[in-house]
Amino acid sequence: MKRHRALSKKAKIERKILAMLAFFSTSVGLWENFRQLWLQDNGFEATEVSMVTSLGLMLSVVGVIFVGYRLKVRHLKTFMTVVLGIKLIDLLVLRGLDATGNFGAMSVCTVIDVITSYLIVASVYPLITTIIKNNQIYSKRKLVEYWFRDIGVLIGGVVLGQSVLGNLIDYNACLMISVIFLCLAILVMSSFKVQVTEKEPPRGDSILKYVLKSKLQVCYMIYAFLAAMSFAAALGLKMLVLTNYLDFSASTATNYLLIVGLLSDVVGVLALKYFTPKNDYLTLILKFGIRLLAYVIAILADDPFVSMLTITWSILISTAYEDVTDGCYINLVDNRHQLSYSTVKHVMSFAGEAVGMLLCGAMYDLGVGFILGASAIITVVQLGMAFYLIHLRHHRRRARHSASRMRYDERMVED
Repeated sequence: MKRHRALSKKAKIERKILAMLAFFSTSVGLWENFRQLWLQDNGFEATEVSMVTSLGLMLSVVGVIFVGYRLKVRHLKTFMTVVLGIKLIDLLVLRGLDATGNFGAMSVCTVIDVITSYLIVASVYPLITTIIKNNQIYSKRKLVEYWFRDIGVLIGGVVLGQSVLGNLIDYNACLMISVIFLCLAILVMSSFKVQVTEKEPPRGDSILKYVLKSKLQVCYMIYAFLAAMSFAAALGLKMLVLTNYLDFSASTATNYLLIVGLLSDVVGVLALKYFTPKNDYLTLILKFGIRLLAYVIAILADDPFVSMLTITWSILISTAYEDVTDGCYINLVDNRHQLSYSTVKHVMSFAGEAVGMLLCGAMYDLGVGFILGASAIITVVQLGMAFYLIHLRHHRRRARHSASRMRYDERMVED
């Protein structure tokens, strides 16, 4: 019989990190899918939901800056474990606040919930890069997050409205199931140690200096801001849009997002393995150009069914081609600077998402057409920046790099 080769220590740690991410993403997918509706049931308006979420995103920027500039890589795992513990306590407190009418406390707990979620998301890839780093592992990490978020949505869609031992499964019960998966994530996180072999970069050796001196990286940061802003402007309040504008019930909206989300994950895997065009410009047209066209059609049609198809396509294509749109730029950075660079990137993304969420809330009362219209305008600028990034990257590769070299080179910052 053919014997399987034993996994290396690094491979085992990589799998445990991804397992932690899987449990964490399941918890997040289960609760965040209903958090907007839970807040609405507790008396929050759509604009208030967007403001609270946006505030959490803005404060996440502050937290991520702390992680990148004050936290050493060797302390990253401990920090993540503590953040997971804070999130666990916060969710339990949030459960106790249901139906109390304490809007201030609920707002604070929701902000903490958002902050802790985004701190973990921002820290996972820098932790993985202490073990392994390449374009495929970046996409793999993203796909694990997406797959298990959708599994969380699946669990919520299956159990919501069911009766167990005479008790109705409602939003609060879904919150407690989310807590169980979060506990599993904490247990997995506590089961391994990460040994950092890379030397810490000098404190004066700021990643900002490299980013600001590199036209390629400056443009990528602008792109990251626009991409997050565009997506949040269209889909930041998707559960409220589906239930209030498209007349979905909460369970129907959940099942819809589940199916589309799972299909999106499949599209992401297939695109990574089989359907990535050799021409990067064509890849961008497939990911963003068709989305922009769908927005325009939905605005002109002013029809709920067409709007639903547009939302469907936006979600379907969201996980595809991230190795082309993001991974190739992130993996240019040396491991010593990976945490700091990831900080800058996530600051831009979270700030963009916060602005997009605010814009979505501002457009919400005007209708779906205005929501998609605002996102379409941003998408035009985003697509232009993405095209320019490809031009810069190809020119840089032809001029100074072999096609296989994927390390950050300090001599190249003057491009």
